[in-house]
Amino acid sequence: MTAVARDASVAQARRALAGKFRAAGIESPELDARVLIGHALGLDHAGLAAAASQPISDVTAMQIERLAARRLAGEPVARILGRKEFWSLPLIVTSAVLVPRPETETVVELTLTLLDRSGPRTRPLRIADVATGSGAILLALLSELPNAHGIGTDIDTDALAVARANARQLGFDARATFLASDYGAALAGPFDLVVSNPPYVASADIATLAPEVRKHDPHHALEGGPDGLAPYRAIATDAPRLLKPGGHLVVEIGAGQERAVGDLFAAGGLAIAATRPDLAGVIRAVAVKSR
Repeated sequence: MTAVARDASVAQARRALAGKFRAAGIESPELDARVLIGHALGLDHAGLAAAASQPISDVTAMQIERLAARRLAGEPVARILGRKEFWSLPLIVTSAVLVPRPETETVVELTLTLLDRSGPRTRPLRIADVATGSGAILLALLSELPNAHGIGTDIDTDALAVARANARQLGFDARATFLASDYGAALAGPFDLVVSNPPYVASADIATLAPEVRKHDPHHALEGGPDGLAPYRAIATDAPRLLKPGGHLVVEIGAGQERAVGDLFAAGGLAIAATRPDLAGVIRAVAVKSR
């Protein structure tokens, strides 16, 4: 059974594809159908609505079938499109990087809340984003902090290439530098901010992740060692020498990791100063302030 009938209109094709996705148990069938058909046609949401009664060509129908097959096989829409919006910024994503997720925006939100308490966003700031991946967190902060400059680090040179491409397309390449490094090992402070969304899944838990994550996200960007805490040990070691007095460290954590991460930071003389939950109420971002 094909997803798009011959001579179907845009609206009919969208309904048919949504029905097929719904029958397959895909979580957001209508949205995914709209996005994929819009991608095949080169139309945004408004354009799709305007073209609702237009027929789908045979060539476009074949393209939609190929896109639908990938989605039905469990490939995330963002990977099919090669892009994902984060903090209202369109980001390139490839197999080298995680798809930026909404819960990671809590790191940006908490960071900006802390900064707003101590001065204007227009002041000069120096930021380090360790394990930067696509550059999502750093670039989101640069979009809000017009006089900030940042360095993103990653051990994967392919990920760094994606981050550089994102900085370039967004016009932040003059304020963002990307460097191959194991967390903050190659960096020299002081920084006003250190931020990170490090790998935090325990090795044995990788197999339990949703197929869209397990099969399509790079494992080195997910796996945090036997207990999921290895990256936080590295960050806690680096933070005291990287942060200037009064500087902030803000990291994303996995569900239920708040106490364990807090203990690691406390052992390095860093106490948790603030937390922020995601939309599900799970503590997702934690911040410490250097002395």
